[in-house]
Amino acid sequence: MHTIPGVRIGHASDSKGLTGCTVVLCEGGAVCGVDIRGSAAGTRDLATCLPGHVVERAHAIFLSGGSAFGLDAAAGAMDYLEARGVGFPAGKIRVPIVPGAVIFDLHLGSSNARPDRRMALRACRKASREVVEGSVGAGTGATVGKLFGLERATKGGVGFWSREFDGGVRVQALAVVNAFGDVVDPRTGNVLAGARLARDSAEFAGTAECMFEGRAGHAFGATNTTLVVIMTNSALDKMRATKVAQMAHDGLARAIRPVHTQWDGDLVFALSVGRKQADVNTVGTAAAETTAEAVVRAVETAQGLGGVPSRHDLAG
Repeated sequence: MHTIPGVRIGHASDSKGLTGCTVVLCEGGAVCGVDIRGSAAGTRDLATCLPGHVVERAHAIFLSGGSAFGLDAAAGAMDYLEARGVGFPAGKIRVPIVPGAVIFDLHLGSSNARPDRRMALRACRKASREVVEGSVGAGTGATVGKLFGLERATKGGVGFWSREFDGGVRVQALAVVNAFGDVVDPRTGNVLAGARLARDSAEFAGTAECMFEGRAGHAFGATNTTLVVIMTNSALDKMRATKVAQMAHDGLARAIRPVHTQWDGDLVFALSVGRKQADVNTVGTAAAETTAEAVVRAVETAQGLGGVPSRHDLAG
């Protein structure tokens, strides 16, 4: 699959440290909205996405592993954009606007491996309209279903989905899935990837049911987050982009159970890079659908790493 014109996605991965970063480049500028529902978000420069801010457009979205340490790597994306003359005009210089967010992946691989400036620059240089999914970029160290810890979790990753409707309007979602809860089939509710009954078991325990029964294996930890970037060629202002980001969270609720917990930093960005005219409610509905599908794609394309099996590993 490919991104809409005006958007490119690039990944850089540390296959030994099991972390990485992902950039969503929109060098021509994109109206950006954001909505946070989780309680443990790690973010950078979100104020520029809010209605009323003097900056109208972002030039990239930065997603990273490394928890708060990974936020510094955004400087690499700024370096890349500045070298290309891209940014908010501020007198004689241009300042690239790069909001971003991180996931916590420090317990998988090496806790000393964190995305840095050079990694982000590498991700920008590799950016393409052709989308790569799986355990790459910010999804390299992603895991899901952590009620009983990493030893009984399943591998997460990066997923992408696209939807087009009347008038050539396209809505796309990129998801980095590192959830506390299980990923479920939005149509049936069956668990696709999540907490397992035992370390050597391929059977899923059902996180929500275990919580209801008081069968939590250990105290919850702030080691989870699902990040989503919605991209559309429909014309949106900041208020409407924010509404689309809000509605996209419905897709997370359909595909992750439970979601938006105290220990998740769940967050959605919404980018508008086109001029197609569309009803914001229709765009938001498509954003929810593509988000749910992107979450499923993230676990369907993930590879087992660091001793955490993927969905396909468990299926033999």
